[in-house]
Amino acid sequence: MGIKREIKILQNLCGGPNIIKLLDIVRDQHSKAPSLVFEYVNNTDFKVLYPTLTDYDIRYYIYELLKALDYCHSQGIMLRDVKPHNIMIDHELRKLRLIDWGLAEFYHPGKEYNVRVASRYFKGPELLIDLQDYDYSLDMWSLGCMFAGMIFRKEPFFYGHDNNDQLVKIAKVVGTDELNAYLNKYQLELDSQFNALVGRHSRKPWSKFINADNPHLVSPEAIDFWISCFDMIIRRG
Repeated sequence: MGIKREIKILQNLCGGPNIIKLLDIVRDQHSKAPSLVFEYVNNTDFKVLYPTLTDYDIRYYIYELLKALDYCHSQGIMLRDVKPHNIMIDHELRKLRLIDWGLAEFYHPGKEYNVRVASRYFKGPELLIDLQDYDYSLDMWSLGCMFAGMIFRKEPFFYGHDNNDQLVKIAKVVGTDELNAYLNKYQLELDSQFNALVGRHSRKPWSKFINADNPHLVSPEAIDFWISCFDMIIRRG
């Protein structure tokens, strides 16, 4: 079922900006299992590439990624797995492609979805508190995590050891007041044990993330964009 959905989603997104092109579907003669054939991208591993990117490079590639996500969302599809591993960049050609649509899903307002999606470091708070009626904004949180890692040269930006610790790491940055406002909006409560684990934290000033490696990447526009991705109330409207 998963591969059929992925094929259908890729066919729906065919021709969209910066979406990896599905060229063919080849089936094994015996098992009939399908293999997907995609366009080739001469990708540089993000752990090698990202530390070399300039402010302009980051703006350019984030814009290219936003074009892909905007098209994806306009077609009624959530990727649900935005992370550096799923963004192929041919830096010489300045070409970006969004790949790996295996966790993608068609969005229907009010429908409840599986929260076991996205990679831990890029999971939105909604996944960590089992809010199943999430929406496209899930992808924007993941994008914000990725963007923060790029501008602050801290990969991954939220480094939780498990899902519970991931929410603690988020609370220490956005502040528990914002987390509680988000929970209240959706009539959600953390159980007492989890609440004690999260603790109480004020919002961490972005200036605390600046160090000798990154001041040239941290512009006012970058901070505005970063904050908008992580604003839990605005992001989900």
